[in-house]
Amino acid sequence: MTMTRRARRRPGVIGLLTLCLAVGALLLGLAPASSADPGWWNPTARPAPDSGIDVTGEPFKGTDAQGRVRGFVDAHDHLMSNEGFGGRLICGKPFSEQGIADALKDCPEHYPDGTLAVFDYITNGGDGRHDPDGWPTFKDWPAHDSLTHQQNYYAWVERAWRGGQRVLVNDLVTNGVICSVYFFKDRGCDEMTAIRLEAQKTYDMQAYIDTMYGGAGKGWFRIVTDSAQARRVVEQGKLAVVLGVETSEPFGCKQVLDIAQCSREDVDRGLDELHALGVRSMFLCHKFDNALCGVRFDQGALGTAINVGQFLSTGTFWQTERCTGPQHDNPIGLVPAAAAQKQLPAGVAVPAYAADAQCNTRGLTDLGEYALRGMMKRKMMLEVDHMSVKAAGRAFDILESESYPGVISSHSWMDLDWTERLYKLGGFAAQYMSGSEAFSAEAKRTDALRDKYGVGYGYGTDMNGVGGWPGPRGADTPNPVRYPFRSTDGGSVIDRQTTGQRTWDLNTDGASHYGLVPDWIEDVRLTGGQGVVDDLFKGAESYLGTWGASEKHKAGVNLAAGAPASASSAEWNPFTSYAPGRAVDGSRGTRWASDWSDDQWLQVDLGSPTLVGRVTLDWERAHGRAYRIELSADGTNWRTAWSTTAGDGGLDTAQFAGVPARYVRVHGAGRGTQWGYSLYEVGVYSR
Repeated sequence: MTMTRRARRRPGVIGLLTLCLAVGALLLGLAPASSADPGWWNPTARPAPDSGIDVTGEPFKGTDAQGRVRGFVDAHDHLMSNEGFGGRLICGKPFSEQGIADALKDCPEHYPDGTLAVFDYITNGGDGRHDPDGWPTFKDWPAHDSLTHQQNYYAWVERAWRGGQRVLVNDLVTNGVICSVYFFKDRGCDEMTAIRLEAQKTYDMQAYIDTMYGGAGKGWFRIVTDSAQARRVVEQGKLAVVLGVETSEPFGCKQVLDIAQCSREDVDRGLDELHALGVRSMFLCHKFDNALCGVRFDQGALGTAINVGQFLSTGTFWQTERCTGPQHDNPIGLVPAAAAQKQLPAGVAVPAYAADAQCNTRGLTDLGEYALRGMMKRKMMLEVDHMSVKAAGRAFDILESESYPGVISSHSWMDLDWTERLYKLGGFAAQYMSGSEAFSAEAKRTDALRDKYGVGYGYGTDMNGVGGWPGPRGADTPNPVRYPFRSTDGGSVIDRQTTGQRTWDLNTDGASHYGLVPDWIEDVRLTGGQGVVDDLFKGAESYLGTWGASEKHKAGVNLAAGAPASASSAEWNPFTSYAPGRAVDGSRGTRWASDWSDDQWLQVDLGSPTLVGRVTLDWERAHGRAYRIELSADGTNWRTAWSTTAGDGGLDTAQFAGVPARYVRVHGAGRGTQWGYSLYEVGVYSR
């Protein structure tokens, strides 16, 4: 703890009058706005007692000279996770009508010394012992390595907003299996019930903050449901809050022994309900394989614990295979997690895994594809983090086939080899809130890509997400954060943050709670340079650009649908037809198949010259390894618009500068299998 000593002065008449007014306000339970720093950003009725903010100066408003909004983006936070997991996994609340003493108190089972802080033990080692008292002493929590205590108190979020953050994605989160096996809970474990509650609590927090500023709509915390509304909020200098969902069994879509426990009707009802709640981005799977997709593995002891949960949820442990490309899932957790493993039935043990098999066998299921397309119809954004390589690859294929930009990687859980693929679609990337040096190094690694696509950058704090946060670099570091410092825009002065009897210093405490986000950004500037922070400051514009483009997206007209088709050959079968027209009939239950040799082609007649800029190919297993897309105005003279020698099957999208053409030909030059070329569907689009 760093204490700041101030010289004492005898108060004059004005000082005594101010003191009397302050005491009167305290007796009424309200604190007046600072008379030394009045303005729209200061509440007229802050609860008392309460946390300090320790930022002075007016938050910036408006746009830059080019009409772009400014500000930082936290693309992944969990404001209300204390309401998930049965209500007792994360201790403390982000706000309380009864005040800070009620909001920032530990779970009852943690008293008197934290011995029963079981989840702390599972996730962080040790015995979980800690001083449970929060307000007003905060001896042991919140802390950068305390995974079960509230980090998102509203006043700490306010400090981050005043420090320059303008977009916050609040991911509604829970996990039914963790809830069911955790010893302490005060409610049921249904995931959708928890999601509904967390959404309502977010709206309640907005109303709570509004009350301080004089009524509905007047506070700085604004939940937004479209990009235009978000832009208006940011232009007003306030914080645009976007609702997302990160849960393991959305809409009840779990799978047991590989059998889906939900239907397309459940998916549609679930997506409609979430959209009505205001949710605009979501994960299709998280931690456990479900009926929609397979997950990207967790590592270490936490990975082992989650694999146990996977078995308890689905009846199967994670299953691995060798990866088919350079992308791979995280190394699977192999470190023992005794407390979790005790939950397994007698005679059941976590399996061993081959070191060269690092990809989940489970990808995006047919039901998952239906859910993804349902999100696209509703203009929602897909979170690809936590998806297995197999699932994310297929998701990218589908997004590319529709030129849909709504894809987000919010906290470094996507294979980094796909970053350009994301940017090329128009998506947005944020990096997990790691230590400033590591964060800066990773930001610089992808700096050229951001320059190429003209985009900003984000961070995902994942606070209250049981992940761990940047530790202190030490008081003796040669380039510490020096308090006070100015915000990135230069308009605010940021000092050490004090709540109750505790004052935090990033140099010695690390990123203990959300209020230290501005301090961490200053640390990034000191270790990584102004360029990294400048890219982060462009984050709000880029995030809203991705969102807005998703809202404006229109499904392209498939010019090939039902068009006359011909081919170099068609495989003969006495029981079914593999004729060329089967690849343009709109059904994935039929297909064209060629003879089993190279130099085969499928040709589509669009009827008249039309601008062609995108061709989608939905391959059967017999795919093209080397093939080209050829265009012609007369069916005789052909030009190559696009080609590849690295086709891997699945759903391919060839995109190129638009060219007027009547005829489109897929020309196979090298087979990917021993069979011929076979296509379920060919799509031809103007864009």
